[in-house]
Amino acid sequence: MTESFAREIATWTYSDEWSVYDSSPESALFTTEAGYLAVVGSENILVGFACSGAEARVLGLSEAVDTLDVGLGMNPIFVGRKRGTEFGAAVVSYFQENTDASYLRVVVQSWNERSLNLARNLGFKETGTHECDQKGLLAAYTILLKAINPTNC
Repeated sequence: MTESFAREIATWTYSDEWSVYDSSPESALFTTEAGYLAVVGSENILVGFACSGAEARVLGLSEAVDTLDVGLGMNPIFVGRKRGTEFGAAVVSYFQENTDASYLRVVVQSWNERSLNLARNLGFKETGTHECDQKGLLAAYTILLKAINPTNC
């Protein structure tokens, strides 16, 4: 993750209910040191970002044994343009190849059918729910798990 990409991500805003995913320029979280990776397409265009471990874990969700928590965010200019599967598959493939864990876990806001469908299409299975306080509001999440080695299922 370059400093330039981190600054760009910090300015991203999404429309309507997806605005809960807006970044904050003062957060300064999008660094390699914090576990973030830039996902860059052709011509050095920033397609999105990915993170793992504690950075990908929702507030109050415990770490799971032999499981890597994974998070991702797509550049708003690509959202809704049928690029999610390609983007998500690249992120999942990267983490599958770069972890010793047996499972990948993603946590998606329960109202976000578009992201839930993407996770399901990438081979994640729903395993539970999680609720936490976010900015004074109760947020509900769906927890999804993907076996890296399908014989583990």
